[in-house]
Amino acid sequence: MPVLPGAEPYRHDGGEVGVLLCHGFTGSPQSMRPWAEYLAERGLTVSLPLLPGHGTRWQDLQITGWQDWYAEVDRELRALLDRCAQVFVFGLSMGGALALRLAAKHGHAVRGVVVVNPANKVHGLAAHALPVARHFIRTTKGLTSDIAKEHGVEIGYDRVPLHAAHSLRRFFRIVDSELPQVTQPLLLLHSPQDHVVPPADSARVLSRVSSTDVTETLLEQSFHVATLDHDADRIFEDSHAFLTRLATSADTEADKEGASTGD
Repeated sequence: MPVLPGAEPYRHDGGEVGVLLCHGFTGSPQSMRPWAEYLAERGLTVSLPLLPGHGTRWQDLQITGWQDWYAEVDRELRALLDRCAQVFVFGLSMGGALALRLAAKHGHAVRGVVVVNPANKVHGLAAHALPVARHFIRTTKGLTSDIAKEHGVEIGYDRVPLHAAHSLRRFFRIVDSELPQVTQPLLLLHSPQDHVVPPADSARVLSRVSSTDVTETLLEQSFHVATLDHDADRIFEDSHAFLTRLATSADTEADKEGASTGD
């Protein structure tokens, strides 16, 4: 099945600092592409994969689950770790949950985490009906293009397969249980006006991670897909400053260790 125009994965070979970017549920790399290109232009090695079942047609998502989506970003992270001295993970919405699980599972191999409107739960009464409803109803209305900016468009599906939504709900529960294992520096940016993921999800993430270096930023001018919205430049600039600070401090620590051992 051909990939929708604009939804293709993106990669850039740059320097010794790498960034893995994870897009959201029913979305595509298009929602993260400007962010990825911003980082690439500043000399970073960047990987923005297309998650299985995404970027083609909703029927393809119907036959995938969270294990497939997580396996894809895990493979990409391992490739970056082989290539780069330091690696960061960034994510939007469900991509934020993927990034947080990568941080929980890979520990110090992940230098820092940046998440935008991270999803933590499937909300609403209908969520509790998913285990049964998915056997009788194939899809529900899509979630894409929650953007305040005029003419803002997110490439994604106009239908949500309920089998995939059920798997997503299970994944969020797993990630929530693993959040205390996240110890890395964390930059969390979220929109007070988000019609897909409520601010309660960001609050939940902040309350459960074990990170001590935590920055919370409000995106007052944007809706859910803030990476394509009015606050996009702030996301790009703040995330770059965040990783630059951490990468520089890591280099300084390495230099001190080398000096102390006489290397």
